[in-house]
Amino acid sequence: MGLHGSVTVFPREGWHWKTPWRPLVKLYYLPASCSLSPHIVINELGLDVELIKVDHTSHKTETGLDFYDINPHGYVPLLELDDGNLLREGPAIVQYLADLKPEAGLAPAAGTMARYKLQEMLGFLSTEIHKGFIPLLYARLAGNYVETARPKLEKRYQWIDAHLADRPFLMGESFSVADAYLFALTGWGQAAWLKSYYKAGIHFDELDHLRVWYIRMRQRAAVRKSIVEEGLAFD
Repeated sequence: MGLHGSVTVFPREGWHWKTPWRPLVKLYYLPASCSLSPHIVINELGLDVELIKVDHTSHKTETGLDFYDINPHGYVPLLELDDGNLLREGPAIVQYLADLKPEAGLAPAAGTMARYKLQEMLGFLSTEIHKGFIPLLYARLAGNYVETARPKLEKRYQWIDAHLADRPFLMGESFSVADAYLFALTGWGQAAWLKSYYKAGIHFDELDHLRVWYIRMRQRAAVRKSIVEEGLAFD
């Protein structure tokens, strides 16, 4: 199951035009999970990447492999490169992808203050938002801790809402990989204007700037394409 677009990942050394073409990169994903973030980035860039779905109960890939043999951590996303290198963390994966096609502007140039600001935002999303959802997603196991975790996550989303008050995207005037990450995570919560896939016990109905941003994101062709390719309902 490939994504066919303008290819920025170039053929390996020794490749000949008569050799059957296959993508040089594989993305292991679970529908509606945080791996939706690099999936969106892939479609924004028009990269040719093989998508491999992982079953969350059996931990088997759709090709029949034990996912633990590929990633001992057992979670997605995982990006497998043709040279055998593996990237196992979402923030690293989306920056790698963005750097394959820097002219698209999904991440500032490495070494610039703007890049450090992006990394700061990705770190915030990973540690404060992504991890903040975990007790809500496993509420039965988390028990009373949910009542401690929820207000903290609500406060973090209130900060995001205020941050979006004077800008269309997280990092300013243009879409970046950080927006893809936030979109994937926000789809776990609930609001009247949001398509929730996990229905975690947090509601965003009163966050108007987040609502405007979310609707803007849903209108992006790459977002819509990624949702469809993961077999998810859009409305």
